[in-house]
Amino acid sequence: MSTPVALGKRAAPALRRRLAAHLAVAAARLLAMLPPARIRTVLLIARMGAAPAHTRQAQAARDDVVAVSTLCAGQGCLQRSLATALLCRLGGTWPTWCTGVRTAPFRAHAWVEADGQPVGEPDPPGYYTPTLSVPHRAHR
Repeated sequence: MSTPVALGKRAAPALRRRLAAHLAVAAARLLAMLPPARIRTVLLIARMGAAPAHTRQAQAARDDVVAVSTLCAGQGCLQRSLATALLCRLGGTWPTWCTGVRTAPFRAHAWVEADGQPVGEPDPPGYYTPTLSVPHRAHR
């Protein structure tokens, strides 16, 4: 089922950031086809050596991803969250990547968090119960 989505006007990122965002979106598309355990393994490897991402950095990465991909700007939460995390990693940081669910009615979702808060999400913290996450390495 398709859902109409209104895309807001966004300033186009600079050429270098746009190219990095396209690369992250392409990698996320491939990664999204893998089973959850494989995605987690790849992300655990990708986060190695990265500093924790702050909200501002994660939001900038999310904005760049949404600016270059209509799927990521719409209902493609898995690809958007993966691309955001990978773009942060290209910049040397790592947000917490999460997937989760809610009940009544059931809905699955994927997102990134920075500084303990969901980044760019319309729903409040705790709206989804995390089922799988890949936090920054120092996070326990």
